[in-house]
Amino acid sequence: METPKTAEFAHIGKSVIIKGELSGSEDLYVDGQVEGSIELSGNRLIIGPHGQVRANVNAKGVIVQGKLEGNIRASERAELTKSAVVVGDIATQRVAIEEGAYFKGKVDIQRETAKADAKVEGTKPASSASASAAAGAGHAVAVKTNVTGS
Repeated sequence: METPKTAEFAHIGKSVIIKGELSGSEDLYVDGQVEGSIELSGNRLIIGPHGQVRANVNAKGVIVQGKLEGNIRASERAELTKSAVVVGDIATQRVAIEEGAYFKGKVDIQRETAKADAKVEGTKPASSASASAAAGAGHAVAVKTNVTGS
């Protein structure tokens, strides 16, 4: 993913250092340093390639291109690009980890609301793939990838 346009995202540049609680109601692009916590429950967070974050993150979507030390809670999706270095746990509905990314922690795939409702009401999922996804939802999965070379 390319660097977003400034008009679409609030932008924290390379030279900016923030310590404390960071919250907002718009998408955020961090290419500087943040230490503390980041709360963007209805919005997206992108940690750029120069970003260095030591914080627990809560957002709708999280993309990590730089370094993150802390837990990620993404209500929709978390993505670690090939340049990402992440130490912490991830809780989300969907996760993508590119080859070459470094991740140390656990992944907890959260159940989607529609699947939870279908299971409670006793209706069957549409396909066997979604049935196995629903059956596996909510279980912790440990994942570790290591970067070698380059």
